[in-house]
Amino acid sequence: MAHQGAKPPTPADPAGPAADHRHGPDHPTLPDPVVDTAVGFLDLLAEPSRLRLLWALRGGELGVTALAGTAGCTPTAASQHLAKLRLGGLVEQRAEGRARLYRLRGGHIRRMLEEIVGHAEHAVGGIPYDL
Repeated sequence: MAHQGAKPPTPADPAGPAADHRHGPDHPTLPDPVVDTAVGFLDLLAEPSRLRLLWALRGGELGVTALAGTAGCTPTAASQHLAKLRLGGLVEQRAEGRARLYRLRGGHIRRMLEEIVGHAEHAVGGIPYDL
């Protein structure tokens, strides 16, 4: 659904307003559905084991046992966290025999994790944020 005040497609935005997900000067407020969804994603990240599981998946697919080891939790706990992350749209799962392999749902999830962790590293290390 197009948002109010949507502009017709331009060469800089060939897909039109539906593809414009930037919220800069032309989009001073965020629509409630976008805010609610973003808050839901952040809520999923606000648990240490889930953040560690997602961080481990930056390199590609992993099974539950390997993920549990990197997150410092049991495979049962890892499976429960991964189910929430999958339902929340942050990871995908595929079967390989009896094993379940997990991966990040897209490159934007990896970039988001790297930004969040990078920001935390700056805060913990006292590194200026403009570097």
